[in-house]
Amino acid sequence: MGRDKIDENVKRRLYAESMGRCMNPDCQRELFMSNGDIVEKAHIIPYCKTADNSFENLVVLCPNCHKDFDKNYSFSPEEVKSWKKIRREEVDKLFCKKFASFENLRKEVAPLLLENKIIYESYYLGNNRELWDKFEVKVLANNRKLRKLFEQNLYLIQRHPEESYSNLEYIFSFMQHVDEFETTRSDEEKIRQILFPREINSMFGITPVKDSILPSVESLEMLITKLNEENKFKSIVMGINDPYIILKEDGKLIKLLLSDTPRLRQLYFNYNCFSQTKVRLKSLNYAFKYMNFNGISYEFLKYNNLREVSVYGEKVIFIYEYCLSKVELMQLSPEENSIIVNLHNWNGRSCISDQAYKLSEKMNVTLLTMEDFYEYINKFKN
Repeated sequence: MGRDKIDENVKRRLYAESMGRCMNPDCQRELFMSNGDIVEKAHIIPYCKTADNSFENLVVLCPNCHKDFDKNYSFSPEEVKSWKKIRREEVDKLFCKKFASFENLRKEVAPLLLENKIIYESYYLGNNRELWDKFEVKVLANNRKLRKLFEQNLYLIQRHPEESYSNLEYIFSFMQHVDEFETTRSDEEKIRQILFPREINSMFGITPVKDSILPSVESLEMLITKLNEENKFKSIVMGINDPYIILKEDGKLIKLLLSDTPRLRQLYFNYNCFSQTKVRLKSLNYAFKYMNFNGISYEFLKYNNLREVSVYGEKVIFIYEYCLSKVELMQLSPEENSIIVNLHNWNGRSCISDQAYKLSEKMNVTLLTMEDFYEYINKFKN
């Protein structure tokens, strides 16, 4: 009578437990090679005595250690069983590290996420079931490492009381995904499983996730200032459908889309840049898009002030007020001959008070609604 097959869920737990290496602490040979795996499953207490295919009675070994255990009797069952405890302690030591900054955590996490992404896209999405079945075990091992890293560093992840605004919720979702991924195997279960939250790859700079642009221009300006202090900020491109920042990371220049919300939200958290929204970024970008569309060039007066630009020698200041008042205009203290554009156009010409218009004449500045702004741009165009 033949042996019962080892349950697939047990195999997956064993693969995850091994972290991709032989469980013999004196060997630790890599089990999952580019040309296929060399993993072998050994019964700690012989199957012929117990018919026990449980997780507790199985261990994954390389072929050499399996032979030394089963045929050469180089290790006792008690010793082999202790390897499970030793591996747990090794994993805790290596991947239960606490980091002082998100940047240090990112450097540990990003390579694991990238490897998982490559395996998933190459074999699972590529409909190569044979290779996926081989390399899925590598994903299981990486997921276990990632879970340990996240558990110890939750304090570095941006959070918000509203779940849809919280990167921490994506981390919790990933942990659930890892647990279910380890304990499910059939195609039906795979369809039902908690999906990998793609926002995780965004947070750690693997793949952007296009979402709504975070509204605060002031927060973005603060971030640019902090990045520049670390010599990471290179430039910003606005006035296009997908505005972006060019920044230096890991010795390379990368493009950070301002619509990559999880990543940008995490950076705001890292650098403590969350600020009350006064000028809305989407509205400001629309004004720049209108200038670009009409061939009107402009330049920022300061690298970290996106609200003030020079248009053919004239200083243009963008604000966002439901109704610009006399007091608010005084607080702006604009230079003479400045052009002030109110991006808030919901209430038409009423977005600028009569008192503000009167004061602007004395201050020798020009106040424009968005309708006026269109005419102002067309003046240059013509």
